[in-house]
Amino acid sequence: MKKFSLLAISVMVTVGIAFTSCDSKKSMGSVKLASDVDSVCFIIGKVQASNMKRQLESWPVKGNIEAFMAGFAQGIENTEDSLFLGKDGPAVDAFINGFFQSMQNRVAEDNKVKGEQFLAENKTKSGVITTESGLQYKVITEGTGPKPAEVDTVVVHYVGKYLDGEEFDGSIKRGEPAEFPVNRVIAGWTEGVQLMPLGSKYMFWIPSELAYGPGNQSIQPNSTLEFEVELLEIKKAK
Repeated sequence: MKKFSLLAISVMVTVGIAFTSCDSKKSMGSVKLASDVDSVCFIIGKVQASNMKRQLESWPVKGNIEAFMAGFAQGIENTEDSLFLGKDGPAVDAFINGFFQSMQNRVAEDNKVKGEQFLAENKTKSGVITTESGLQYKVITEGTGPKPAEVDTVVVHYVGKYLDGEEFDGSIKRGEPAEFPVNRVIAGWTEGVQLMPLGSKYMFWIPSELAYGPGNQSIQPNSTLEFEVELLEIKKAK
């Protein structure tokens, strides 16, 4: 879930007060916002609810917002009840962790199958070359300069996407090129960049085993990734 800083909440609170304090009788459903305290509570509640709704909708199996609201209301009404559907704290932790692990496993398996199917079809397309490791690439623009070595550092522009076209990373939207040692990145990048003469732009399709494998906090597990890479500069190792 996206977290809001205290400053961000303060800004939203200020905006909320500007709109709600001018009418001490303002109502939101069955709740009257008769003071700044009421306004602040309303705004924070709305922020948290909006974030939770987005989180539930992002699950592989869409979360049930009505079930969440029922649990939330029951928690407010009965703070003394320490059981959750008859489960105590440790049992609840195990139940929730097991649920999210099963979802993670499901996403990983789906991504693996989709990646394998994509690569099998993609390698038959015109201009696509598959290396011995399974890396696939296509030349968009062929440069005329030297190629980097594994010990060199390169400066590149790149865009990284999932197979469905969703962009998850990129230097272009940040407004400046990225710089990194060739041997300090994922295996698909280390191999692929060394194929590129300076001034080239290539498209890479990187199997999950040459990318992030089971994944990390920002990349979905077992994802086959697409990168468009432009090699701008090579800084030779000293």
